[in-house]
Amino acid sequence: MPTPSDCCFSNSHEWFKIDGDTVTLGITQFAANELTDITYVEMQPIGTILDKNGSACEVESVKTTSDVVSAFAGEIIEVNDSVSDDPSLLNSDPFGTGWLVKIRVDGSADCEGLMNQTSYDGKYPI
Repeated sequence: MPTPSDCCFSNSHEWFKIDGDTVTLGITQFAANELTDITYVEMQPIGTILDKNGSACEVESVKTTSDVVSAFAGEIIEVNDSVSDDPSLLNSDPFGTGWLVKIRVDGSADCEGLMNQTSYDGKYPI
């Protein structure tokens, strides 16, 4: 699956799609490949206030358990229950149906300090 050009990316392999004051968060295809078979996802509940670099959820695979962190401070306003029900969506469609949470950010959201698609793909090729 190609890395989308309308997102920004962290070194810890999260992607962020900004739409006004809402940021959708997920893990990248590179992360999904490294984790292999994802077996469990536990997301923070709606209403949780996240600090910048706070854990939005935990992803468990046959290899390891990893925190998924937000590069943005704000409040979780939506969680993807489909991923809770079927964690394999993170392996099969991490940039689509495998999104994790939506966060209403404090202040303005921009990609400062994060990578664009070209930078991310150059550093972490699939």
